[in-house]
Amino acid sequence: MRQSMTEGVKHLLIINVIMYAGMMLMGNNGELFMQWFALYFPKNELFQPWQVLTHMFMHSNATFAHILFNMFALWMFGTAVEQIFGMRKFLIFYLLSGFGAATIQIAFLYFQFNTGLSTLLGAGFGETEILSTLANGEYNTRWVPILGKDLSSFVGSYIAPMVGASGAIMGVLVAFGMLFPESKLMLIFLPIPIKAKYFIPAIIGLDLFSALTGSSIFSPSNTAYMAHVGGALTGFLLMYFWKKNETDKYRWN
Repeated sequence: MRQSMTEGVKHLLIINVIMYAGMMLMGNNGELFMQWFALYFPKNELFQPWQVLTHMFMHSNATFAHILFNMFALWMFGTAVEQIFGMRKFLIFYLLSGFGAATIQIAFLYFQFNTGLSTLLGAGFGETEILSTLANGEYNTRWVPILGKDLSSFVGSYIAPMVGASGAIMGVLVAFGMLFPESKLMLIFLPIPIKAKYFIPAIIGLDLFSALTGSSIFSPSNTAYMAHVGGALTGFLLMYFWKKNETDKYRWN
C-alpha cells in the first residue's frame, strides 16, 4: 500500500491550507473569516447555507495543532482509501461524510437548544428576549439557577460555530477500517498497535461517550463529538451501500 500523495487528497490539503492562511491573514484573529465560512447554528443570524460546505475547510484559529493533526490524518488514511476508490469517488465520499457529520451535529445542537429553550419558556422568559440575548453573544444570569449545568450547552449550541475536517475524516477513517481491517494503528500518546477493526470502533465509541456525557477524554472539550459520530456513521452507510449494490464494490474510474 503506497503512501505517495494522491490527487484528491492533495487538492483537499491545498484548499484547507489556503482557507487557513486566508483566515490568519484577514486580521482580527480571523474573526470575519470565521463569520463567513464557519458553520453556525441555523437559528443564529450568522448562519448561511454555504457554511455547510465551507466549514469543512476551516480550522480553529486558536491553535495550529487543529489543522496539523487533521491534515496528517487526511493524508495518512485518505491516500490509502483514494487508491482503492479513485479520485472522483473519494471526493464524493469525503464531502458526503462531511455533510452527514454536519447534519448529525446540528440535529444534536437542536436537541440541546430546544431542551434549554423549553425550560426557560416554562420559567416565564419570552422567546424573543432569549434569542435577542443570545444574538448578542450573551446570556441572562437569571438563567443560571434554572438551567444549571445545561446552561453552557444551551448557550454554546447557539453561539459556538463548527469548523474542521474531522467529521469528513472520520468517514474516511471508517472506510480505511473496512478496507484494511487488519492494519495496525496506534495513538501518539498510547504507542500500542491495535488492529483497525478494533481501534476505529473504539475511537467512535469514545466520541459518542464524550458527546452524551460532556466528558472529554482525548480531545479538547469544545470538540464537536457528534460531528465525529455523524461522519463515521455516514461513512459506514456509504461503504455498506456501495459494497452491497455495486459489481465493482469500491472503485469509480
